[in-house]
Amino acid sequence: MKIELQQITKRFGQVLANDQVSMTVEAGSIHGLLGENGAGKSTIVKVLSGFISRDSGTVLFDGKPASVKTPADAIRAGVGMLHQDPLDFPPLTVLDNFMVGRGEVLSKGIFSGLKFVNPDRARQEFLRLTETFNFSLSPNSRVSDLTVGERQQLEIIRLLSLGVKTLILDEPTTGISADQKIALFNAARQLASEGKSVIFVSHKLEDVEELCDRVTVMRAGKVVGNVQVPCPDSVLIDLIFGKELALPMKPLTRQAEPMLELHDVLVRDDRLMLKMGNFSAYKGEVIGLAGLEGSGQQLLLLLCAGLIRAATGTVAIDQVDMTQKPYPMYLKHGIGYSPADRLKDGLIRGLSIHEHVILRSQSRRLMIDWKGTHQQAIDAIATFNIRGKPHSYVERLSGGNQQRTQLALLPVPLNLLLMEHPTRGLDIESTLWVWKQLIARCETGTTILFMSSDLDEIMQYSDRVLVFSGGQVSAPIEASKLTAEKLGQMIGGRFVEVEPASI
Repeated sequence: MKIELQQITKRFGQVLANDQVSMTVEAGSIHGLLGENGAGKSTIVKVLSGFISRDSGTVLFDGKPASVKTPADAIRAGVGMLHQDPLDFPPLTVLDNFMVGRGEVLSKGIFSGLKFVNPDRARQEFLRLTETFNFSLSPNSRVSDLTVGERQQLEIIRLLSLGVKTLILDEPTTGISADQKIALFNAARQLASEGKSVIFVSHKLEDVEELCDRVTVMRAGKVVGNVQVPCPDSVLIDLIFGKELALPMKPLTRQAEPMLELHDVLVRDDRLMLKMGNFSAYKGEVIGLAGLEGSGQQLLLLLCAGLIRAATGTVAIDQVDMTQKPYPMYLKHGIGYSPADRLKDGLIRGLSIHEHVILRSQSRRLMIDWKGTHQQAIDAIATFNIRGKPHSYVERLSGGNQQRTQLALLPVPLNLLLMEHPTRGLDIESTLWVWKQLIARCETGTTILFMSSDLDEIMQYSDRVLVFSGGQVSAPIEASKLTAEKLGQMIGGRFVEVEPASI
């Protein structure tokens, strides 16, 4: 289906999110949409998919004006969107979520007009699509037990089952395996070959260049370029940011004293058991946790944060035994945790940036210093370059600005910082900015453990790497002795010979 956006304008109060945006997506094409966080990408695709209404401008589907006021209108017109934070119902099963929005209308009898769902037919369609995309999803699993990547997979196949002709993918390769990424790209190409269109929103230049036919670039709410791909990265970076970007250097910040010590730890959840022998992370060190989603990285982070307890073994932080201690004791000893799902686990919908600052700084006080905390919010916004105001609700911020807000709320100093996908869904400039802040913390002695599905990020910023595969954990490996090929093999379960790290 051909999509035409003509002179779309959208304001949120005094913020001009989309300024006369025009874009054409041809039927049978895969069209990339690039721009830094806050450039207006999410706003324009939410206008197209019916999640927000435009102030002015025209939307055309196959040359005909379209009135899209709700997501249901968009689905009926053939447009579906996968959000960066998938929209689902965690208490329900995977199959129940898959069936949402499906149904056939009864045309006869006293129940004429009512919709019904055939679960057996839905299950067959679900299994067919999961096989097509090479997604490992059980229809009987609870969505609350899925990883972020698995929830993305579920939403993709749900939208396709509803017969969408234009599929909007917002950061779809984040949190999925290399095989799933290949399957997804193949499916997108198949959809394009059938005359459907795909809008691919991403911050990963290599993904856009590999998959897309053309790319529209946005900056500050406006379209600044529309180019054929592949093209040199420098061309896209200049359009996105209007300047060259320098990679932050990772200095040697690792010290001789251990910060985190694990001894014969065994930790488990309903799906996995993780066993580690003796492991130490040192002050100022960055430890990268590599592996497919659900391979045990999150279990280790939750254990070290005091959010779950080990079945056996001991945990020590800065030479203090924290085994079986309650979560508040971990906070007291300078442990910070930054989850991947910002709006579910890291921030609170319906609260402003100012109110989050109040929760952080005045949670133990009877009276709230509104004036003082308002200034703290202003200072945090300035220091962390958050594109928002103290009264801005966090759910209305872009993904990059939500991450900046989450980082702004972390205490200073910290002994140990634990992070899930610290740059998930962020543009290049925001990614570099995040790591500049994290490196600065390491220089003051903070130890960082982070998990990421981006192998380049793992190798670039880690001092040592732990590789997880189905609950198995490698010995710590110096990042300088790894290659992307070796790391990929180990993630796949082939623990190839790599010289272990030594301290």
